[in-house]
Amino acid sequence: MAHRDVIVVGASAGGVEVLKTLTAGLPRDFDAAVLIVLHIAASSPSVLPTLLRRGAVLPVAFAGDGEPLERGRIYLAPPDRHLVVEPGLLRLTRAPRENHSRPAIDPLFRSAALAYGRRVVGVILSGRLDDGTAGLWAVKDRGGTTVVQDPDDAQHPDMPRNALHYTRADHVVPADALPDLLVRLVREPLPDADERPAARELELEVRIAMEGNPLREGVMSLGPVSPYTCPECHGALVRVDESDIPRFRCHTGHAFSLDSLLAVLTENVETALWNALRAVEESILLLREAADRESGAGGARFEEKAREAEARAATIRETVLRHQALSLESVRAAVLGADRHAVLGGTDR
Repeated sequence: MAHRDVIVVGASAGGVEVLKTLTAGLPRDFDAAVLIVLHIAASSPSVLPTLLRRGAVLPVAFAGDGEPLERGRIYLAPPDRHLVVEPGLLRLTRAPRENHSRPAIDPLFRSAALAYGRRVVGVILSGRLDDGTAGLWAVKDRGGTTVVQDPDDAQHPDMPRNALHYTRADHVVPADALPDLLVRLVREPLPDADERPAARELELEVRIAMEGNPLREGVMSLGPVSPYTCPECHGALVRVDESDIPRFRCHTGHAFSLDSLLAVLTENVETALWNALRAVEESILLLREAADRESGAGGARFEEKAREAEARAATIRETVLRHQALSLESVRAAVLGADRHAVLGGTDR
């Protein structure tokens, strides 16, 4: 009988220690391939393979483009490449970033769900925001098994919490229970069942992750055009109509969850404010230079305009220093903190 033999794992902030626990606990006869995406900066010379090899008995390495997918091995997504799979094959691509990341978790999970269906186990670990939520939903939708690290056990619980909000996970466990759970899931035979056909939208998004041309693949058919623009390329974002997970894609292929879009846009607001402050302060310098070169009423008028610009600059500076980059979790945490403050009678005990 068929069994679960493709394990896809997504982690971000706080995920390294969990990955060390997970990979160190897998036995030498583990009859499945393990594919891991950890958010890594594009310029980072990642030492993740070295860290995981210290405790693992299975081979651990960065995946290679076109490499055969083999059981009993642990494959890692390298910096600045999406790790995706085809039947029996690994692919590394420079397709558009998703949730402001490359590698991103969702492309791996979607491609595994498309290629292997019920044989996939999707695992979401510690991390910020919600990359992996849509991918885990795709694994579940295709009949795969879903596992989420217990948010109370995660150093950064945002990713596990968001995954649990949108997908009813089959298993929610702490990090130290993950190896035994995966061993049991891999050893269990899969009962015979009819596999659901893959949705057109899933196939489309996997082709985009495989470096397909988004416009030619039909990205604009994923949903209605939204009022938002892509923070990566400023293209129009379409709202992806899939499940209840709010997501967006632009016509060049970049993808965002609601949470990641909010986080990036509010970060960009700070950049815009600093740019505005720089421009106003440059105008002050030029006005003062003009005042020095003019005599009489002309010079006084330039100096007056420079003082007016200084007042505007002070307002912008105060605004940018008070600006806050937001995410769904940060807002929820602020609300919970305010509620706790009120319950305690206005104290911080």
